[in-house]
Amino acid sequence: MSRVMTKIAVVGGGIGGITASLYLRRLGHEVTLYEQSDRLGGRLTYERQGHYEIDQGPTIVLLPELLKEIFHEVGFTDDQYELIQVDPVYDIHFKDGTNFRKHRDPAKTKAEIDQIFPGDGDGFERYLREMKGVYDFGVKAFLTRDFQTKRDFLSLTNLNFVLKSKSYRTVTDYLSRFFNDQRLRAAYSLQTLYIGGAPHQVPALYGLISYSEHAFGVWYIKGGYYSLIPRLETYLYDQGVIVKKETKVDRIIVENNQIKGLISSGKSELYDKVVYNGDYPTIEGLIDHHKVWNRPLKPSSGCILVYLGLSKQYNDQLPHQFFMSGDFNYYMKSVMEKQTLPMDPSLYVFNPSAIEQQSQLNSTLYVLIPVPAAIDPTEKELHTFVDKQLSWLEAAAYKDLTKHIEWKKVRTPRDAERDGLYLGGGFGVSPLLSQSGAFRPQIVHPTIKGLYAVGASVHPGGGVPIVMQGARLLKQAIERGE
Repeated sequence: MSRVMTKIAVVGGGIGGITASLYLRRLGHEVTLYEQSDRLGGRLTYERQGHYEIDQGPTIVLLPELLKEIFHEVGFTDDQYELIQVDPVYDIHFKDGTNFRKHRDPAKTKAEIDQIFPGDGDGFERYLREMKGVYDFGVKAFLTRDFQTKRDFLSLTNLNFVLKSKSYRTVTDYLSRFFNDQRLRAAYSLQTLYIGGAPHQVPALYGLISYSEHAFGVWYIKGGYYSLIPRLETYLYDQGVIVKKETKVDRIIVENNQIKGLISSGKSELYDKVVYNGDYPTIEGLIDHHKVWNRPLKPSSGCILVYLGLSKQYNDQLPHQFFMSGDFNYYMKSVMEKQTLPMDPSLYVFNPSAIEQQSQLNSTLYVLIPVPAAIDPTEKELHTFVDKQLSWLEAAAYKDLTKHIEWKKVRTPRDAERDGLYLGGGFGVSPLLSQSGAFRPQIVHPTIKGLYAVGASVHPGGGVPIVMQGARLLKQAIERGE
């Protein structure tokens, strides 16, 4: 390791802050990681009750090669974790009783489409061909760089491609070029839920998420995403990163638009640079007399999350499943535009016992229900809403589910907001076109020298490997002296 160059504070111990700390330490900087809670991980944490334990946040692993590349670059070796491919990828259950199984292999998926959605198989093949071009271009033009000016983002090359590929259109409009059946359009637009967006608002460039499921597969980290965190924490100590848990940062000190340090527990600490890994808009509360972002940012969708401990295993069901509302487009519009619990929601279900044995008899189940971030239901409203969805799952796929529930915990957008997520959005700021690329907060602050940021609300965006890619871009920017 090279000599120490500068003192850097990383505020927030989520996966972005952990990855940034490791990158910067390997560059030779003196790095101190501050985390206000008693454990690292941020969104990568767990819910636990007795012998029941399940990931609280992300469960689906996409872009496995990107994740492995970044771990390799920071020296976190392959023997520290195990990736398991999930194939079939998932089942999609429609309200009319139709079940569509998505496979990584496009040929198997096309056979499913030909059988269930006659006439749309050729459109599926065209979709994959066109989306490969969008993916390849999108990764090169947007994912592997940051944008200090909007001119960089709105270059002639970028604009020409976006216009030619029609990827400026919303995901909903874009898919209408390939699929006639509304159910199939829903099956290839629901992936916007992974980043808290709605397909009628999100630009088709984000369609590369659904394409990636075929190109690179869907994976699972053995033990769940949270299992990475204790190992990464040990590695942070091994690399010489100073980790301060249960240590709240009260203020970031800025003088003459230059970082000077921070105040924690009433004590001033001098630093040359500060990296913020909280949900980005919340940084405003840490910097006096400075406007860090010049316009309001819209949050992503919120989530009601239901964690269940069961006295039964449902190994006949896939690890990942989606249960679709009768009108998916209307439902997603209500999530983004209303402030009430949806009448007919869609559900994502994670069934880890189908891929990893948890015990001989018991299992856990995780149900995610996208809802407006602003909702604040009464206890009675929440109880009624959740029970209705569990009854639906019981009737559709999980026989006698409610009879086998031994533990249940529910989280709402207000719980997320109390944990520091911006306005209760579960996925950072919304991935609207007006909040993407150069229009999203950047890793290098444009006016405060020495201030940086990583996380789901910062370019390049949400999702665990993408947040880690943001930490890689941060390392590159600091190497360049930005």
